Amino acid sequence: QVQLVESGGGLVQAGGSLGLACAVSGSIFRVGSMGWYRQAPGKQRELVAHITRLGTANYGGSVKGRFSISYDNGYKVASLQMNGLQPEDTAVYYCHGVITPLGTENPNTYWGQGTQVTVSS
Repeated sequence: QVQLVESGGGLVQAGGSLGLACAVSGSIFRVGSMGWYRQAPGKQRELVAHITRLGTANYGGSVKGRFSISYDNGYKVASLQMNGLQPEDTAVYYCHGVITPLGTENPNTYWGQGTQVTVSS
């Protein structure tokens, strides 16, 4: 049973920084890619950042230059460092993974439970 468990988040003032972490647990053959999405009230879920197992990263337009994604394959933890946070970054942040479980051949998509990030002005 593959699971994604998020940690971090919370309340921060505008201009501040926060870090999120997503630990992958379970019997895993391969992590293909990891990502972070967010969903603000009344809005659709949107891509924040994505990284492949080879380390290629891409970012949503509104966070480029402020956020940084990384993945530690040894510890199987994906991290999101968020700098220069603004009130419009307030949302529930979800970890996402494309992961092939051990004993299978095809990857599945997994989501974390979500963690709240609130930026006050």
